Amino acid sequence: MSTFPPDLFRGRRFAVLGLGKNGLPAAHALAAMGAEVVAWDDNEKARAASTPSFPSAPPSWPGAKGLGATGQGDGPAKPGHGGGEDSITLRDPTADPGFRFDALVLSPGIPHRLPNPHPAAVRAREAGVPILSDTELLYRAVRGAGSKARFAGITGTNGKSTTTALLAHILVEAGVTAAAGANLGPAALSLPLLPQDAVYVLEMSSYMLERIDTLRFDAAAMLNLSADHLDRHGDMAGYASAKRAIFARQTAGDLAVIGVDDAGSQAMADWLDTRPARVARVSGQDRPLAQGPALPGAHNAQNAAAATVMARFFGVSDDAIAAGLRSFPGLPHRQQRIVTVDGITFVNDSKATNADAAERALVCYDRLIWIAGGMAKEGGIEPLVPLFPRIARAILIGRDAPQFAATLTREGVPFDMVGTLDAAVPAAFAAAKDADAPIVLLSPACASWDQFTGYDQRGDRFAEIARSLAGGA
Repeated sequence: MSTFPPDLFRGRRFAVLGLGKNGLPAAHALAAMGAEVVAWDDNEKARAASTPSFPSAPPSWPGAKGLGATGQGDGPAKPGHGGGEDSITLRDPTADPGFRFDALVLSPGIPHRLPNPHPAAVRAREAGVPILSDTELLYRAVRGAGSKARFAGITGTNGKSTTTALLAHILVEAGVTAAAGANLGPAALSLPLLPQDAVYVLEMSSYMLERIDTLRFDAAAMLNLSADHLDRHGDMAGYASAKRAIFARQTAGDLAVIGVDDAGSQAMADWLDTRPARVARVSGQDRPLAQGPALPGAHNAQNAAAATVMARFFGVSDDAIAAGLRSFPGLPHRQQRIVTVDGITFVNDSKATNADAAERALVCYDRLIWIAGGMAKEGGIEPLVPLFPRIARAILIGRDAPQFAATLTREGVPFDMVGTLDAAVPAAFAAAKDADAPIVLLSPACASWDQFTGYDQRGDRFAEIARSLAGGA
């Protein structure tokens, strides 16, 4: 592993919008490769947090904010400069005359079409500037640096994080040089330059897949498809189209892995049969080469099957794959067992931000106390009704708790509306004791943004409270 050449993008000019976990590393990486970068975030706090490393545009420039960033402070570096930190300017790119950029790099959460395109995206389309994800630029950088490192891409409504981490774990344990990131873990442009026989393992969200142009995955997987992010993609057809982009540009020597446990994925499998890549179908009914303790349930059997097929494609033996399945430690916030107190186990499945993901956790337990709620997705928890007999009591939190309460009332499931997670965890503990339920499961079936910065903060808080109960006991 090594760094990218400092002149790789010399003479190129990029606008980076959104200075979070994707945009900030992208801005620094592009500058380190010689590009001129105009970086911006609409959130003032995010801009202020970035100013220690970004020079500000002079106040005379349109859109300059003069946030007092360190650096030369004499405006953007000119194309052809040597790159580095001083080639980054904190400035709103929409104020740039003519929007003269080689690409607009939008953080995944910023829309470029639906529901309302960001003004920078509108400017980019008017100026004929491509809108790209950092994963696309990683691919261009790797190829531009002369490396033929292979790319594995994994998507799906659910399971993509686990499968990405699992495949990377199997490869590394088998002695294959690999780096994992993108939607999971490190941002794509934070990853190092890998040698010829190495593998980039990238988790690809639908938001990222909308913004790739030349990226070709040697091995690509689409695990499952259920309603999610429809505001961003318009409808299920638009969502499926975004997911299908993971197979774009594949050739006869490539591998396309497709789940077949839902109708949408089955339709995509039929489409893949008309394409040049070799198609491998995987299912939750597949028997794994080894049973990993961090991979419970049929959904993880599908994840393991996808990782197995892809690892074989990259030359890993079945014995090494089985060893990797057994030693995989799992991921935080995905059926993560936190602590057992008085015989009651607290399970953090905060990553379950929709009903389909929550279903995958609920089926693993015969009797439980369920903590749910937040910002509900379309359809709420209606798909979970067949699993309600497993729920001894539900504890509801967040904005859409009343919507969930209506469904639970209709189905005769007892519940408490407590509002916050801080109130929910001790209430669930008490309910578990009263109902003789051995599991308290946080699997919210909702996004977390009404009360938290993300599912990870929600899961961390759940774990913190659960461990405090252990201390009290």
